[in-house]
Amino acid sequence: MRLNQLIDDFSKLGIEDLDIKNIRYNSNDVESGDLFVAIKGYVTDGHKYVKNAYEKGAVVAVVEDYVDVDIPQIKVENSRIALADLSNKYFNSPSEKINMVGITATNGKTTTSFMLDTIYRLAGYKTGIIGTVYTKYAEVMVPSILTTPESYDLQRYLSDMVENKIEKVTMEVSSSAQELYRNKNIDFNIVTFNNFSREHIDQHGSFENYYKFKSKLIREAKDKTACVLNMDFDEIAKLKEKTNGQVVSYSLKNSDYDCTIKDLDLSTGFGKFTFEVLRDIEFNGVKIKPEKFYIELSASGYSSVMNSVAAIIVALLEGIDKKIIIKALKLFSGVERRCEMIYDGSFKVIDDHFANARNIDVTLDTLKQMQYKNLHVLYAIRGSRGVELNRETSERMVRWFKDLGLDKVIATLSKDVVGKKDIVLDKELEVFKNTMSKNNMNFEIIDTLSDAIRIIVDDVNDDDVLLLAGCQGMDKGAGFLFDELSKRGKTDLEILKDKVENRIC
Repeated sequence: MRLNQLIDDFSKLGIEDLDIKNIRYNSNDVESGDLFVAIKGYVTDGHKYVKNAYEKGAVVAVVEDYVDVDIPQIKVENSRIALADLSNKYFNSPSEKINMVGITATNGKTTTSFMLDTIYRLAGYKTGIIGTVYTKYAEVMVPSILTTPESYDLQRYLSDMVENKIEKVTMEVSSSAQELYRNKNIDFNIVTFNNFSREHIDQHGSFENYYKFKSKLIREAKDKTACVLNMDFDEIAKLKEKTNGQVVSYSLKNSDYDCTIKDLDLSTGFGKFTFEVLRDIEFNGVKIKPEKFYIELSASGYSSVMNSVAAIIVALLEGIDKKIIIKALKLFSGVERRCEMIYDGSFKVIDDHFANARNIDVTLDTLKQMQYKNLHVLYAIRGSRGVELNRETSERMVRWFKDLGLDKVIATLSKDVVGKKDIVLDKELEVFKNTMSKNNMNFEIIDTLSDAIRIIVDDVNDDDVLLLAGCQGMDKGAGFLFDELSKRGKTDLEILKDKVENRIC
C-alpha cells in the first residue's frame, strides 16, 4: 500500500511517497519497507527504538516528538490514535464487513462473550471471539496477553476473519482499550454495559477516570448501534441520555425497563429463571414482541445469571430464535474459574478467581442462596498486587463470611505454584492477618497450595460446599484437588478430570 493512501492530507507533509510493506509498533518486528509507529507506553517509550527500526529497514516513522535519526518522520499529536487509524486503513476497515458485538463490564465480560458465542454457533454462524482468554476463529487460537488486543493486532485479526468468512464476532472491550484507543474505528452493531464497580483505579488514576473510559463504548456509539444497558447500576443508567445509540434497557430487580427476570432459583448453585420481554423492541429489521420463557443454566452462580441476561438480549436483537437461546445456555457449562462448579458429587466444589470486591459480592451472594450443610473456604492471597487491594478484598470477605456463618478461613501463599511476579509480600500478608484478627475471624495460613488443599479436604463432608477462591496460584487448585480426591478413592471425578485436563491457564 502507498503511504499517501494511509495518511490524510499527505501532500501537506512535504515528504516522498513510499510503498509501505507493513505497519509495526514493536521495532523488533520491523522488516524492510515497513512503517514504524513510536508509542509512548507505561513501561518504555517507542521513540527510543526509532533508530533500531530504521536499521532493520523501516522507511518512515510516525512520532509524537522528532528524533535524531535519518528517517522520514511524520509528527502526530497521539501516536496511539495514529496507529489505530493507520491500521484500519491498511486492513481496509474489516469491522464494517462483520457483525460485531462489543461487551464491557467490570466483571463478566468473558462469560457473556462465551455465552453469546455458544448461542451464535448453535444458530449455525461462523464465529470469532476476542477477549481475556484468547482470540479464536476458524482454525486460529491465540492466547491473550491483553483483554482487547493492540489496535494493529485487532485490525489484523478482523481482516483475517473477513478472509475466513466469519459472520459474528464477540469482543470484550476493556477500559484500558478505550483509554488507549485500541478499539478505535471498530464498527459495532451492538454494545453492552453489564455492570460497574470500583476497579482499575491505580491504572486510570481515579474512579472518575475509570468510569470515563469504561463508559466510552456507550457514549460514542453510533445511532445505528444498539446499546444494551443494565439499569440496576446508576452509572450505567445515566448513559441512556448520553448516547446516540438505540438503548435497550434491562433490570434484574424490577419491571420498569425493556427486559427483566422473574422467579430466580439458585438453590443448587445453577440459575433457573423466567426471562421476560416487557415492551416491543425493534432493531435493524428485527421485531421483538413482549413474551416470557424459562431459562435453565448449566453455568453456576448469580454472575452467570447476570451475564446470561445480556447475552439473551443481544441474541434476540440478532433475530435468533428463543429455542436456540434456551438450548445454548443449557449446553454452556461456564468459563474457567468464573464461579465454576468443578465438582458436584457428595459435596460441591466451586472455583472462582475472586478478583475484586464486586466479584466477591456476586460469588458469595450465590453461596448465600444455595442449599448446603457447611461452607469451607480456601483463599489464595493476592501477591504483589498492593496493600490497598488486599485490604479491600479482605474486608469484603470478612463481611460476607460473618453473614454466611463461616467461622474459619484457610489461606495459602501458594509458594509451590506462583512465580516471582505473584509472590505474596510481607505487607500484603500482614494486612490480611490484621483484617481477619480485627474481625475475630479464625484463620490458618498454609505456605503451599497442595498442602492447603489436603488440609481443607479433611474437613469437607457430604452435602458441604468447598470454595476455591483467588486469582494467583489457585488456577492450579483443581489439579491438586483431583489428585487428593483420587487418593481418597473418589470415583465420580469425570467432570473434575475434564476441567483439569482442559485448563487454558
